[in-house]
Amino acid sequence: MADDEDALFGAVDALLDAVAARESLPSPAERKRLREAAGLSQEQVARALQVRREAVSGWEAGRTEPRPPKRAAYARLLEGLAARCPAPDATENAPTAHAPGARAERPPALDRPAEVPPPEDPPTEIPPARGTSAPESRLPPQSRPVREAPAGVPRRPASPRTGQARTSDMAPAAPDTRFAHGPLGVLDGDGSVYCVGGLVLDCPARTLVEVVEWALGEAELGAARLHRSGKDADPLVVITAAAAERLGLPLVLEDRRTLRLPGDHQAVRQVTDAGWKLTKRGFGPWARVYRPADDGRRRCVQFAVLPWDALDARSWGDTGRLPAPEIAAVLGTYASRVITPRGSTAVCGLELMTALRPPTRAVRDEATGGWTSGPLPGSLAEPVDPAPPEAPAEHPIVAGLYPRHHKRTPAEVLEEEAFDWIRDPQSLTDAECARRYAVGIDVNTAFLAAANRLAVGLSAPVHVRTPTFDKKVPGAWLVDLSGIELDPRMPNPFTPHGERPDGPAWYATPTVAYAAELVAAFGLPVPIDPVEAWLRPEYGPYLDPWYKHLSEAYRATMADLGVLAGTGEAEFLAAMETHREADPGTAAVLSAIKATVKGGIGKLRERPQGAGYRAGERWPALDRPTWRPDIRAAVIATARVNMHRKLLKTALATQGEPAPSGRLTLGHDALIPIAVLSDCAVYLSDGPSPLDVLPHTPDGKPAPGSFRLGVSPGMVKHEGTRELLWAVRMLDEGHNPAQHIKGVDAANDGE
Repeated sequence: MADDEDALFGAVDALLDAVAARESLPSPAERKRLREAAGLSQEQVARALQVRREAVSGWEAGRTEPRPPKRAAYARLLEGLAARCPAPDATENAPTAHAPGARAERPPALDRPAEVPPPEDPPTEIPPARGTSAPESRLPPQSRPVREAPAGVPRRPASPRTGQARTSDMAPAAPDTRFAHGPLGVLDGDGSVYCVGGLVLDCPARTLVEVVEWALGEAELGAARLHRSGKDADPLVVITAAAAERLGLPLVLEDRRTLRLPGDHQAVRQVTDAGWKLTKRGFGPWARVYRPADDGRRRCVQFAVLPWDALDARSWGDTGRLPAPEIAAVLGTYASRVITPRGSTAVCGLELMTALRPPTRAVRDEATGGWTSGPLPGSLAEPVDPAPPEAPAEHPIVAGLYPRHHKRTPAEVLEEEAFDWIRDPQSLTDAECARRYAVGIDVNTAFLAAANRLAVGLSAPVHVRTPTFDKKVPGAWLVDLSGIELDPRMPNPFTPHGERPDGPAWYATPTVAYAAELVAAFGLPVPIDPVEAWLRPEYGPYLDPWYKHLSEAYRATMADLGVLAGTGEAEFLAAMETHREADPGTAAVLSAIKATVKGGIGKLRERPQGAGYRAGERWPALDRPTWRPDIRAAVIATARVNMHRKLLKTALATQGEPAPSGRLTLGHDALIPIAVLSDCAVYLSDGPSPLDVLPHTPDGKPAPGSFRLGVSPGMVKHEGTRELLWAVRMLDEGHNPAQHIKGVDAANDGE
């Protein structure tokens, strides 16, 4: 009988699905309203329906419609949401969260899970070079905060010491009840704390100690861990200038060298007298206030002081000068897609690596039957010293090998850096000089693309004499690649300056692997015989989760700016022309994501900082597992050879394949760049668009292996176009056109 019943119900469900597939769906605007009213993200809906997030975005924008069988499932979801979240006109007589006396329902707070104490000294760094300056912020509708309550509805006054939530018309529910109010709050001068989704909390605190206790006790701020063996994100309290005055903090740090309050400042004394601690960096633009873990409970609050330039304009644009609700929206979007900010974007990039691959996990102690801490496979579990050629000049290893002012040669130091190359103007052909434009193309997040599936060392280096090259083993190889003769009009892939090496030099594995690839592909009579090597026998794709996490954040943010994956080349170029102007607030998030990539890779080889450093001494960064100059070198080497591979494929696509002749010589009409700077290449063209210069097959597709226009990491976009005479003048003066073709200094603009 039960089987018959199940069959009948199944048949009825099939009929309902068929009807839903034929019925019209709610309007695109209503679809979006229902999802947001339920506190669901586009990613959650996409996962449930087994489609891409861009598909849900298209349904809500009216650009596309769902097709069976997804349509029936989507219709059922919308029907269920409509029953739970009726339109405003259907509930106008119901009490609202803004009505006098109304209280926002809050789930009970749960104890924090057992975690390790916060680090004594968070990583420091020199901020990355490029950011986006946004004159004003227009946040996307789903994240735009409501600054004022609706007309006729009074705002709730602050409730002393209750942390009572005042909600705007929407406050999406957080999936983790411990962090019901999101990862962060922006504290303003009147005690209002602006959170994600337009939520506003009342904070009665008037001292730093009271803010800490409120943040840990009542605010319900924080974020769940990104890995089951990791730790939850500490609550972040962002302090505006008005809030700084309320808390007794100066608007300007007098100590511009250390960038922190003196130890005898009243605010610092209040913190220490109350039994709280500061990290070794003291109380500066980014500060941590904590107590040692007690009974496994982590008690730590992160502060970002905006008047002290916590949000560097080179990474965040004008975010630090926006109204508090808009700052909360920008930082909240970054926190949901990347990580809760806990320092500069470079610090966030490095911390994200650890958050996605924690160094340790809980393991069973076979002797006692209890649990203990053990290394997590595939992670960086402990600090290791670099090989001598991998160490920067300040490292104690180098100080013990060479005199203080000795300049190491390529045979003594591993120098894997990005391209900075210009072509000899005398090599320009008559046909090239007849072209009218110089067109720049730029690789999207080149370092991030290089990290994808990249095997890096997980252990200490081992020295090997006369090794046999193995492209699978990460390390540094001393090998002579000067015998590989390439077309002199092209940059040499083995040096950052693009000139041919003149003898043995140290190279990371990706560079030597590319040399072997060229030798095999073009029949070059050059052996790849390393003299010695420093190899890491334990290796793996450590950066893979980091790549996937940041690439998803990058694509989602680009989609919010109207640049979608899968569009045609012309549509992509048109969208890129205006994507930053479409929403400066989201453009600031995009700039921060890109700075997170570059800064995170740079932090892998953090140099000593501070006036107190003495040459040859160790510095704090050396004691963390993620101080790994070899991994940085591998990523940059991969990005550089990837760039050269595409340059070469583009040149070969515009001429016939040259016959093996002992050297790689390109044809007279091959498309060859005039300049390369890191991830930007400049070509001479008859037209002003990349479509006028990049090669395509007869059916209109990009030539195999060449540059492809698109939004994904590793694809390219239009960097800028200038006149031919401008580019030639730059070459004659010894300047790199790729640095200025966008109209700004690319090195100072973060690309």
